[in-house]
Amino acid sequence: MAKLTKDEFISALKEMTILEVKELVDAMKEEFGVDPSAVAVAAPVAGAAPEADESATKTVVLKEAGATKMQVIKILKEVTGLGLVEAKGLADNGGNVKENIPAKEAEEIKAQLEEAGATVELA
Repeated sequence: MAKLTKDEFISALKEMTILEVKELVDAMKEEFGVDPSAVAVAAPVAGAAPEADESATKTVVLKEAGATKMQVIKILKEVTGLGLVEAKGLADNGGNVKENIPAKEAEEIKAQLEEAGATVELA
């Protein structure tokens, strides 16, 4: 099996959805026994900073969880890394899901939550 270069790995990360990145992080935790979350989160932000301006960042705001609250809670746990109790609190009360994230990522999260029946805004 060919070894990936750092640039190839970063290019592959840029093409992944948020859910795919989370699954990758979970697999790395299981395989290596370490939590790469800080590195995985910091790398795309650092790489995207020169290309993005401040107006390209968005905040995902949950207004209402809707009738299928359990599905929304599952998505909130995946997207934010919150525990069950915290994700349920966010679903019950609404509020900021993620702040100051790239617009593309915000749109993906919004789409996931709306598909589950939630009412979501981007600020």
